[in-house]
Amino acid sequence: MKLYIGCDVGTSGTKAVAVDERGAVRGTASNTYGIIQKHGNWAEQDPDRWLSGALDALRELIGKIEEKNIAGICISALYGGTGALCDKDLRPVRPALIWMDRRAERQSKRLRETIGTEAIFEVTNNGIDSYFGYTKLLWVKENEPENWEKIAHVLPASSYIVYKLCGRLCIDYSSGGNFGGLYDYKRHAWSEELCDKLGLPLHLFPGEFMAPYEKAGLINEAYKRELGLSHDVYLCTGTIDCIASMLSAGALSPGDNAAVLGTSLNWGILHEGLSDSPSVISMPYAVSPKTMSYTYGGASTAGALPRWFVKGFLGEDSDASYSQMERELEQTVPGSGGLTMLPYFMGERNPIWDEQATGVLFGLTLSHTRADIYRAILESVAFSLLHIMDSMEFLSKRPDKIILVGGGTKSTAWKRIFADVTGLPVLSPKSMVEAPLGDAYMAAYADGAVAGFAGIRDWIEFEDALRPDEKNHRLYERYYALYKGLYEDLKNRMQERDRILKETAS
Repeated sequence: MKLYIGCDVGTSGTKAVAVDERGAVRGTASNTYGIIQKHGNWAEQDPDRWLSGALDALRELIGKIEEKNIAGICISALYGGTGALCDKDLRPVRPALIWMDRRAERQSKRLRETIGTEAIFEVTNNGIDSYFGYTKLLWVKENEPENWEKIAHVLPASSYIVYKLCGRLCIDYSSGGNFGGLYDYKRHAWSEELCDKLGLPLHLFPGEFMAPYEKAGLINEAYKRELGLSHDVYLCTGTIDCIASMLSAGALSPGDNAAVLGTSLNWGILHEGLSDSPSVISMPYAVSPKTMSYTYGGASTAGALPRWFVKGFLGEDSDASYSQMERELEQTVPGSGGLTMLPYFMGERNPIWDEQATGVLFGLTLSHTRADIYRAILESVAFSLLHIMDSMEFLSKRPDKIILVGGGTKSTAWKRIFADVTGLPVLSPKSMVEAPLGDAYMAAYADGAVAGFAGIRDWIEFEDALRPDEKNHRLYERYYALYKGLYEDLKNRMQERDRILKETAS
């Protein structure tokens, strides 16, 4: 029986899974790493760390399974911001500015004042913000001219790994769309006009667009040896991790939605055609990239917040720390005893789009415990999800449930909070493999081993839905209003804080 491998190179680690043609998991592997953070709202990663993370996970996984049965591999990766900035020999010139990085504030502001949000949106179906790769590229061009002169190729994370493993320079449609201001969403190609206006040469970007499930090539001999492969194995084009996660949740048709709860939070919905607002993010979807769109909102720090808390206040980021806090949550109440947190620890994306937004913990008293603070963190992420959902004004109707995938689904308490805050049932797959399962399915699809994309639903089994408690939901409606009002009350103060920091920086 053939085996198919899915590998997801995320912001904080890599996970890989091997499945057979029926979707049964035959093995898993994972590793972790961090980000380079030289300043408060900067976030970088070395592209070769993405590559080594993928290789380490794949090597470990291949050592656990029947190597001779492996047919194909598909790799997804974090939305890499600038992606890998490479010289003519495809060697990284500097670390990538990843999606979390918010340093391109000045470039974003200038583009709004010159080209304008409407002109960018008309072509790309996306807006202007330092989240997008094109604004980050402008920062590098304007602040590091020596590095910029060396750059000959700009590759999303998955494309960089695919090139290294099989030698093909290509990009999937989703990654192209998520670069933002360079991608013509109607033509599904780079926009020569916008590349010219932005001063970002077209030749820097991969010229070949492919669907994520298409075969890019065979793994080359050097990496076959490194991975312990004795035979030819094909590699798919791959895609962005949130796209693979949506597929792992069984999202296939217009109206299907899912929330991906990892380092960040993305909630998105599938639809045909275009969105009608630059306040949300759109990209072509894996299933039918030229007709189906995935439109989503993203909260920059979600799973990163519990991790920050347990590492800083319990001393270590471990399963034992999270289990301890889960037990302590049993002594807390909805609303965290009057605590409300704004989870803007790295600025924020949708719907406020504010690089200067910061985290806030409002309502502290001497009676509050660390468990109250931890609960306020979990509630703040649920509020941010609801805020994203409310910003999707182009939707004709509200979803009737939420599919929640990602590492955060390990916490039953958190899932209950999501249900109570949104007032919607929350379902999660029993399997925790998420994006790698979507990748593995695309590898099987490329091989003709599965009958269409609808077969992914035969690979997924869901936990029983967690339904909202109406009393808790009514209380959370009041705290949600407080949550939104706090930002409006404090955003000018946040801007003043940012000015003070910049003026006093050494």
